[in-house]
Amino acid sequence: MKAAPAQQRRLLDLADLDAELARSRHQLTQLPEAARVAEVTEQLAVAEEDVARAEAAVAELQRTYDATDEELTGITEHAKRDQTQLDSGLLSHKALAELQHELSGLELRRDVLESDLLEIMERQEALGMEFERAQGTVLHHRELLAEAVTARDHATATTENIVTEFLSRRAAIADEVADDLLAVYDRLREQGRVGAGLLRQRRCGACRMELDPRTLSAVAAAAEDEVVRCEECTAIMVRTEQSGLPTPGSGQ
Repeated sequence: MKAAPAQQRRLLDLADLDAELARSRHQLTQLPEAARVAEVTEQLAVAEEDVARAEAAVAELQRTYDATDEELTGITEHAKRDQTQLDSGLLSHKALAELQHELSGLELRRDVLESDLLEIMERQEALGMEFERAQGTVLHHRELLAEAVTARDHATATTENIVTEFLSRRAAIADEVADDLLAVYDRLREQGRVGAGLLRQRRCGACRMELDPRTLSAVAAAAEDEVVRCEECTAIMVRTEQSGLPTPGSGQ
């Protein structure tokens, strides 16, 4: 294949842009701002689980309180009825003794329940504080997440704009390259290879391999418009005065 030396040199600009494009596209998948969003999202999920557990504990303790309070109310009313009968003076000696015994038992149970209620209220206060703390943590992480999402979206948009600019510049350069030469370059790129590299100091700029004397002599003997390829990586080797090629017929 033949192509004007200027066309071949333009491939170096294209290769530089493609390298920048690859880096920018990789950055889009590795944005630290995106990692931060994932990190805060995970922290928020943990905080929301803490809220759910604290809320369930508060509800369970409230049910315990309600049941204890209901029992205490029932015992208090029962004790009042017993006391009313005692005060009536209408009971027999046996009935009076039985009622006094029952009332004593009710009073003991009431004392236990009142103590239980005090303990439950103390636990409710502690749980309430824990619930509020957990809710505060959720709100804090939601604010952090909103900030992280904003930062990620900004970083994404900025990098996407860079990619768009590179693509625009690439298209302009590609328009200056002959179709058949560009096709070879693009085919190499599609295969995951470097399309073109500067032959410099007797090394292929694409794979960094040093060319042996035989190959160097063959490249030096090729016409300026001949498209030469690296035997190692198959990239198009662009020749300039920096290539370090031997002078044809010099035997170097």
